[in-house]
Amino acid sequence: MEHYTYRPVRFYLTVFAFTWGFWLISLLFKNTPLMFVTMLLGLIAPSVIAVVTILTSKNKMLKEDLKRKLIGCYRIRPLYILIAVAIFGVAVAISIGISVLFGGSPDQFSFTEDFSFSIGGTSALLTILLASVIEEVAWRGYGEDAVGQYHTWFWESIIFASIWACWHLPLFLIPGTYQYTLTQLGPIYIINFLVSTIPIDFIQTWLYVKNRRSMLATIIFHLFINIFQEKIAMTPETKIIETGVFCVASAIIVIINKDMFFDKKHIGRLLEMQLEEDDRSEDKLQKVSPAVER
Repeated sequence: MEHYTYRPVRFYLTVFAFTWGFWLISLLFKNTPLMFVTMLLGLIAPSVIAVVTILTSKNKMLKEDLKRKLIGCYRIRPLYILIAVAIFGVAVAISIGISVLFGGSPDQFSFTEDFSFSIGGTSALLTILLASVIEEVAWRGYGEDAVGQYHTWFWESIIFASIWACWHLPLFLIPGTYQYTLTQLGPIYIINFLVSTIPIDFIQTWLYVKNRRSMLATIIFHLFINIFQEKIAMTPETKIIETGVFCVASAIIVIINKDMFFDKKHIGRLLEMQLEEDDRSEDKLQKVSPAVER
């Protein structure tokens, strides 16, 4: 199959133009159904751009990779998903524990009755569900690989997390969003949100690579952390502590998996390496299936 050249600059410039455009237009329709429509269009834009980029690439290898990331369940390694969920849960518990030690409320260990935001009168749960799936199609469908093709996974995590943080910036202007609620609290909470994307993305990158770049694995984890972050009754102050705890957790993950994060074998041939591994996995499954039937 013909080698594919990723174009991250073109992809991200297009994504930002469409997403920021739709989100800024939504300011004209505050507290109306049209606000949700324009917000949704901005959210969907990256995934549409990713899919269109892949389908119009005329590259069979890139198209095959997208299909396998979406439906190739053999790529998923459930143990790593469970470990990622456990890391997240333990980090949250430690963060709340530290908060309580310094006078925070023990009630933070409980669940909230409702979500902290609503966009255009639309359920926050629906927004979270849509975001978890749609964002992953964009970022893991093309965006992360477009950076990973040219960098180690360590530097890819930093670069992508920075881009991802900037992608959210218009949301701080839009009433009803979680990010807008942070502007009412003060600059430190805005900074904390932006900084927190870096350790979170290190964990997501680790999960993505360990699951052989399975989009299904990252969708499951993304959905979990979005709901968990909303339903646990953490105070904004505790979320600052949480960012520090996540930094420690991600540092430990990098140290334990330094061969993965600093490996350069995939640079320049990310698709080729993955599809070769997939073919070997499929051959093994085909050999095992007849043996099981007999």
